Amino acid sequence: MGKIIAIANQKGGVGKTTTAINLSSALAILEKKVLLIDSDPQANATSGIGVSEDQITHDLYDCLVDGVKLIDAVVKTKIKYLDLIPSSIDLVGAEIELVNRSKREYILKEKLDALKDQYDYIIIDCLPSLGLITVNALTASDSVIIPVQCEIFSLEGLGKLKKTISAVQTNLNPQLEIEGIVMSMFDKRLRMANMVVNEVRSMVNDRVFETIIHRNSKIGEAPSFGQPVILYDADSKGTVNFLNLAYEFLKNNEDPTYKKLSQLLSKEV
Repeated sequence: MGKIIAIANQKGGVGKTTTAINLSSALAILEKKVLLIDSDPQANATSGIGVSEDQITHDLYDCLVDGVKLIDAVVKTKIKYLDLIPSSIDLVGAEIELVNRSKREYILKEKLDALKDQYDYIIIDCLPSLGLITVNALTASDSVIIPVQCEIFSLEGLGKLKKTISAVQTNLNPQLEIEGIVMSMFDKRLRMANMVVNEVRSMVNDRVFETIIHRNSKIGEAPSFGQPVILYDADSKGTVNFLNLAYEFLKNNEDPTYKKLSQLLSKEV
């Protein structure tokens, strides 16, 4: 049965989509069957993984609003074991259209129940808000990964998100856990970045990944070519960062694939 992980933070520009694309791709490169769900109307995960409009028959909007099955919206990507459910700008109106539906917070969960056994991991790239679509993602998920940008205002956003997660746990999904907090966009030259990392590690009781995602030009360039960084530049620091994050994720989930990845990473050193 596939584990469902939401990548969430209501603050924009913290690396959610980057984390979703590159963690999904790293797991798929290791031959784990992965489904990436783009739940952001900006559809950056869709374009960033190299899926164009002419490849899309249905998207997440069609599934949530019009009752299309998720399996009918699945699109194959350039990576053999990675599938995508795309998004589109239509998703902007979904919250208004769903507001009067019964059990509206459970729509995505009910649809994923019919699909999750076909994948090892399902990763949901959430939009930067705490509205109904994000609540659907958190209600459907087993855990949540929180990317936190290494700058001071991120600490305030982290507190707000944790309150929302707590409310979802209390009212909708008692099984939801925080998979971990991943520090992103780290620039070791900046004293503030180092201070934020130390602050998060000291003040947060939840798991904070040891892996830090550094600012890296290759990570920034890769989406322009419709590729995860692991395909765009396999030798880049960005690729090594996300392989290390995948290693931690797999090990924390007691997935033996982490041993295979450990051997690969040791060769990189």
